Amino acid sequence: MTARHEQPTPGPASEIALCFQAMVPRIKTERLLLRAPQLTDFPVCAEIACSERGRFVGGPMSRDEAWDEFAKMAAGWLLHGHGGLAIEDRASGAVLGFIVLGLEPGDMEVELGFALSAAGEGKGVAFEAAVALRDWAARELGLTGLVSYIDPDNARSIAVATRLKAVRDTAAEAALGDEQTFVFRHPAGEATQ
Repeated sequence: MTARHEQPTPGPASEIALCFQAMVPRIKTERLLLRAPQLTDFPVCAEIACSERGRFVGGPMSRDEAWDEFAKMAAGWLLHGHGGLAIEDRASGAVLGFIVLGLEPGDMEVELGFALSAAGEGKGVAFEAAVALRDWAARELGLTGLVSYIDPDNARSIAVATRLKAVRDTAAEAALGDEQTFVFRHPAGEATQ
């Protein structure tokens, strides 16, 4: 049975939630729709965070811990004017993962982060979503020079960051004071693919 907090609140409360979701940007690429997270997306978030896939984002987590991460991703829009988006396959409607312009405790700068489900990996989804969100953030929010905080053992994310033309910033790593985190600095403004 689905926990109560994972279910919509009936009546006018659901309409309020839909109004907030409608205010979050929708970014389309050739294959993807980046959109506001919805309650129905949480099982994909839990699949990522609660399994071995979550080891690079603080997991594996309990389902309740995954819920807290999901709620923080959505709350970013209300608190900072940027936050997390579900990555939806435009052809099938399947949620393939999440991408975020995040600012968590300990972060020195706004992060461009991403986490994919098994169904989303190996297809260029993270790269396509990251280019779209990074360029939108530069154009619409004036957020340039984003960073990605990446575990040194996360070869897939390092490969995506490198493909995005992000470079390691060892000075930012030293300032962060966390030897278990690489800081990849993205080029300022819209970048070529």
